[in-house]
Amino acid sequence: MKRSRRRRPAYLLATAAAALAVLAVGRLQPPALDDLRNFVFDSFQRLAPRPYDPGLPVRVVAVDEESLAVFGQWPWPRTRLAELVDKLTEAGAAAIAFDIIFAEADQTSLDHFVRQLPDGPAKTEIAAAVAHAIPNDRLLAQSVAAAPVALGLTLSGAGARRAPPQKAGVAIAGDDPAEFLASFPGVVTPIDALAEAARGLGATNWAPDRDGVVRRIPLLAMGPGGVTPSLALEALRVAQGASTIVIRSSNASGETAFGRQTGVNAVKVGAFEIAVGAGADIRPRYGAEAAERVLSAAAMLQGRAPREAIEGRILFIGTTAVGLGDIRATPLQPTVPGVEIHAQILESLLSGALLSRPDWANGLELIVAGAAFVIIAALLPTVAPLFSALAAIGAIVALFAASFLAFDRAGLLVDAAFPSLSIALAYGVGAVALWRQDQAARRHVHMAFGKFIAPAVVEGLVEHPERLVLGGETRELTVLFSDLRDFSSISEGLSAQELTHFMNAYLTPMTDAILDREGTVDKYIGDAIVAFWNAPLDIADHPRKAVGAALAMRAALLRFNAERAAVAAREDRAYRRAAMGIGINLGPCSVGNMGSARRFDYSILGDVVNLTSRLEGLCKWFRVDILVSGDLRDVAAEFAWLDLGAALVVGRSTPTRIFALAGDARFAASEAFATWRDEHVTMMRYHAEGDFTRARAAAARLRATVEPDWSGCYMAMEQRFAAFEAAPPSMAGGEPVWKMDSK
Repeated sequence: MKRSRRRRPAYLLATAAAALAVLAVGRLQPPALDDLRNFVFDSFQRLAPRPYDPGLPVRVVAVDEESLAVFGQWPWPRTRLAELVDKLTEAGAAAIAFDIIFAEADQTSLDHFVRQLPDGPAKTEIAAAVAHAIPNDRLLAQSVAAAPVALGLTLSGAGARRAPPQKAGVAIAGDDPAEFLASFPGVVTPIDALAEAARGLGATNWAPDRDGVVRRIPLLAMGPGGVTPSLALEALRVAQGASTIVIRSSNASGETAFGRQTGVNAVKVGAFEIAVGAGADIRPRYGAEAAERVLSAAAMLQGRAPREAIEGRILFIGTTAVGLGDIRATPLQPTVPGVEIHAQILESLLSGALLSRPDWANGLELIVAGAAFVIIAALLPTVAPLFSALAAIGAIVALFAASFLAFDRAGLLVDAAFPSLSIALAYGVGAVALWRQDQAARRHVHMAFGKFIAPAVVEGLVEHPERLVLGGETRELTVLFSDLRDFSSISEGLSAQELTHFMNAYLTPMTDAILDREGTVDKYIGDAIVAFWNAPLDIADHPRKAVGAALAMRAALLRFNAERAAVAAREDRAYRRAAMGIGINLGPCSVGNMGSARRFDYSILGDVVNLTSRLEGLCKWFRVDILVSGDLRDVAAEFAWLDLGAALVVGRSTPTRIFALAGDARFAASEAFATWRDEHVTMMRYHAEGDFTRARAAAARLRATVEPDWSGCYMAMEQRFAAFEAAPPSMAGGEPVWKMDSK
């Protein structure tokens, strides 16, 4: 259905309210919107994960199921870890990062065993026997001191508040980043011997979102000792032998923020400068699983690991065996060992495959959402629903395609979900508002027209409710007037209830005959009916449909009289036969909603309407039931017509050719009608020639031979011809004219 182009207050009000909701969401940025964005961006990562590059110098040395099967349960003695460090160092590892917090002394060390014994001679004797043994922690510390090792620590809200040893200097350019970094008052560090021996100490902390998925990783945080790097960043520093971490914040040279403090912009370690968020966080683009990324600790300890897998690489040591508990969720996988996440962070840093959400993203998304909302809201009431739906779907698809391209090609996280929600809201609210208005318009149309117009026409009018406004148009219509004869005599003696029943019983079949043929009932005037065809919508072949309706009304009146006669016979009372007259005409009329702005009816006006009323009145004069104009007869010539000549009716200066309807097209083709018509034509030829004596004689013969219903017509013709013999009539076009001085 073509939408009306008129402004609709209810529609504008609904869309304005929805637009305010879109603006509020865009400005407030509720957590639910962030959750939706995360879902979209996670889906992008699953669609296009970062391809694994075996050339990247990052590997995981995993304490996996194989390692536990070979060397026993975890935790292992520190001596075995020292052996692992030695082997990795010997193989040429560039850096070794432990995703393990050595917060307590080794429980398997002999010195620890001795300390647990009760005091006494036995403890003294055993202590003397093992005095030469080096404690496990010291052995590991010796190995760590001789290798490029970074150990893990955990920043927390509890735990020790003393500062761990500083392994690298921190240089700050620009504003102090402290207020933008995640801050923790406590820290869990490795034991002192190991912490002092290591070249680096890095935080193993994550910053999972509300759903527990690790998407953002802080490279820096504030701990008891000040700025603390992450384990991945510290491993990168150790591998390069860098001594300082440089932090570039807002208002540093080249980082203009117009005086505003906007947080951290970049972190530089050695040769690498990393663009970060305001809180010094990054968002890695996770890669697919790859067996080449992981080396089994068992294979390393047993000498089965190839040297090329170790030499020059940064190695993260951690647990991956099921049940050891170091499991996290990423956008790609619901369960990933934490040590692999550290490795993927460093892979993303080294390959430049970091995802970023630009500062301008929120503003751009709000602008796009607003523009899309306005376009869809403006489109909805002006185009077909299918087109507007396709436009909305196409816009959403285009937004997601552009968002995915920005993600895949440039690593930019520009949200398509919020603008798409705006489009969906604009379409949903607008469509519902228009649907409600359409439903109201339909109800109005059905209430105004349902009882007077054919259902098919009503449905067509429902599709164009804009026509239900004050005003009209000029259309070619077929107009029908019908009226009961001698209604006063019929209704005489009837009670109000009986009269109502009579009228309903009469008008119902007459109305059905009109509506069944796509006619419009204009009005009832007592027992009279005014109807027309070809408005408010185009009706194909409307003159023939009107003629068909008249024939159906004639048949309905016969049934009506038969039923009344049967009831009168059963009740043994008098019965008066009902008769009617029908006039039908064709021509241009003014049609539309006529009346005042507060009350109007869909009706017709014009000369054609007036002439139709006169034709209906002539039925009584000619004692026939259906008369039509020559214009109508010419476009429906296949019916059984009888020419009654030209008549000059009240209110018109020119005569009108009139025809009586004898029957349908089948009857018109019958031999009986051919004989009747020929005799009638002969009578009318005498009339045209002014030979009224012979015309009267022909009328008398026809009265004696035609069906009783038509005998009254020829009796009237006899009387008219006799009157013409006494007083010759006026002529028009060389033919006598029936002059009617009243309706």
